[in-house]
Amino acid sequence: MLDATHEEWLRRAKSLDPPGAHHIDGADEPGGGGAFAVVSPRDGQVLAQVADGGAAEVDAAVAAARRAFDAGPWPRLAPVERGRVLLRLADLLEERRAELALTVSLEMGKPITDAYDIELRAAITTFRWYGQLADKLTDESPHSAPDALALVTREPTGVVGAVVPWNFPLTLASWKIAPALAAGCTVVLKPSENSPLSALLLGRLATEAGLPPGVLNVVNGYGPVAGRALGLHPDVDVLAFTGSTAVGRHFLHYAADSNLKRVWLELGGKSPNIVLPDAPDLERAAATAAWGIFFNQGEMCTAPSRLLVHSSVAERVTEAVIRRARELRVGDPLDPATEMGALVGEAHLGRVLDHIGTGRDEGARLRTGGERVNAESGGTYLAPTVFDRVEPGMRLAREEIFGPVLSVLAFDDLDEAVRLANATEYGLAAGLWTSDLSTAHRVSRALKAGTVWVNCYEEGDLTVPFGGMKQSGNGRDKSVHALEKYTELKTTWIQL
Repeated sequence: MLDATHEEWLRRAKSLDPPGAHHIDGADEPGGGGAFAVVSPRDGQVLAQVADGGAAEVDAAVAAARRAFDAGPWPRLAPVERGRVLLRLADLLEERRAELALTVSLEMGKPITDAYDIELRAAITTFRWYGQLADKLTDESPHSAPDALALVTREPTGVVGAVVPWNFPLTLASWKIAPALAAGCTVVLKPSENSPLSALLLGRLATEAGLPPGVLNVVNGYGPVAGRALGLHPDVDVLAFTGSTAVGRHFLHYAADSNLKRVWLELGGKSPNIVLPDAPDLERAAATAAWGIFFNQGEMCTAPSRLLVHSSVAERVTEAVIRRARELRVGDPLDPATEMGALVGEAHLGRVLDHIGTGRDEGARLRTGGERVNAESGGTYLAPTVFDRVEPGMRLAREEIFGPVLSVLAFDDLDEAVRLANATEYGLAAGLWTSDLSTAHRVSRALKAGTVWVNCYEEGDLTVPFGGMKQSGNGRDKSVHALEKYTELKTTWIQL
């Protein structure tokens, strides 16, 4: 469907019939909490009425997951059998790829090309990768005393609550669900109220793939109600969350106030992207900086929102970024030619515009963008925005904006660049552009970030872990290391 035209996607959108019920214990469940509207940021139109979950629906989903873990077949299946189910799910996602991409594009504003080629590719690859990994894990038998046998085994933790945001609704859900299922856990997924439709389709497809009832449950609802109920639930053993740092703090409180469940957090970011004068290609560095901040409408925790440029090349690099910003095609997410779609909703657009207004008030120079566009569509579109003359103490340089807003800060030497890069409460990601191998190693080690990209940005695959330092969270998604979140180490000492 990548070769489908704008008209073809519009036609498909008219016939889309997304699910609205919760998916609990292997079946659709309307619940008793009423419904809420899912509004498309593309045009402000209602996509669907979705069941609104609360404590009762969360209780039902957790009870189903608990039964499936304590007495069901899933944790007791041979790992290779669990892997086969995950591989079937990956195949089903591939078969329904166009429908899922369309759903993601409509519910959160992502360009259809990105939804199909990036979002769905990531989700499919994740389930396939963990499906293939499921039977490759081995236990340990340390060398012990000659009259004893020591075994160290990894066992599934139990019921996992997963709460995911709207910006990558399937990618981030798969990063949590796939390793949890591969380990033998059962899952209750609470998607964002802005993007529940693709998650509900995922729940249905998981059941179709052969997951036993209760192994994957999807409950709609708002964070302060359904999310809170999941965080406080005494039968949830692990809570995995991606979202804001402020909400992450709530989940830590919920764990303390309930059963001390393990809480794994992937939170906000204010990622620096450092360009040194000896960058191998300044034009490519600028183009990548522009792509990084404007991709997905800037709605990414890893977005390189602080461009730190050496003063000797700052204007050249900034001008190149501005040219690219002005060339970007902002428009209908269902148009394959669109490069930047709509922000997720009116409230979020308002928050981003507030940051832009504050930037002007504080004295930063607005070089391009800064205003709402395409308002006649009814959607929530913002022009790609670049500020320079940003000072470290300004709100633009300190707070996560989560939109297509770039702050350019100049520096005079490498030590200053590292100080500026680390002068944030966040530590999720960073970029560095240099031709000097020693500089690349030294600066990468000095940067307080979970991921450092050198002469690139947002590159990687499932083999490498992803997560943050400082107030960007703890634990890791992706790679073998993700299984550490969903397993417990058990030591068995046998005296011979």
